[in-house]
Amino acid sequence: MQRTRVKICGITRSEDLAAAVAAGADAVGFVFYPPSPRHLLVETAARLSRRVPPFVARVGLFVNAEPASVRETLAQVQLDLLQFHGDEDARYCEQFGRPYLKAARVKPGIDLLEFARAFPTAQGLLLDAWSTAYGGTGQTFDWSLIPENLPLPVILSGGLHAGNVGDALVRIRPWAVDVSSGVEQAKGIKDAAKIAAFMAAVRMADDARQLQFAR
Repeated sequence: MQRTRVKICGITRSEDLAAAVAAGADAVGFVFYPPSPRHLLVETAARLSRRVPPFVARVGLFVNAEPASVRETLAQVQLDLLQFHGDEDARYCEQFGRPYLKAARVKPGIDLLEFARAFPTAQGLLLDAWSTAYGGTGQTFDWSLIPENLPLPVILSGGLHAGNVGDALVRIRPWAVDVSSGVEQAKGIKDAAKIAAFMAAVRMADDARQLQFAR
């Protein structure tokens, strides 16, 4: 049985990056969306990206960015995966020649099967709570809206924290989870203890599912 991958998003400081890596995060996210309180200058992101050790993925989050801006960021920041959180279509996402995730803001009435089919080249589908501000609400959404037969790996996001991620893994069984505000002491400032608790909750849920699977 697969283990759940974890991405700690909204990294802004070297000490938060170190805490995420030490806790065993599989990926860290850098936000390139100016309205976000977790937005990074390219120079800062470049410095942080160089500190990421091997086998931890560096993810760049963009929202309806001009292609030239994305390319400028890619020229300066070492990124392994792109995450598009706005209204981008597949043609837009594919033009940079990098693996990418497409985020869907989930609300009643959305057809996630149709949404996933519109991005056949995506590495995965990141499911977040609906927000006119393109994420970062810290709110969960109705997980029953997620169909079981999505054709892309699911990365579950939106309001996750140590207290509810175990339930999410039991109910949804996503490929990965993405957390930001749930491991913060303030917007853009991570809490090492909360990161460690979140990772422990993920491992505990995975262990419980493994035991259940083995019976």
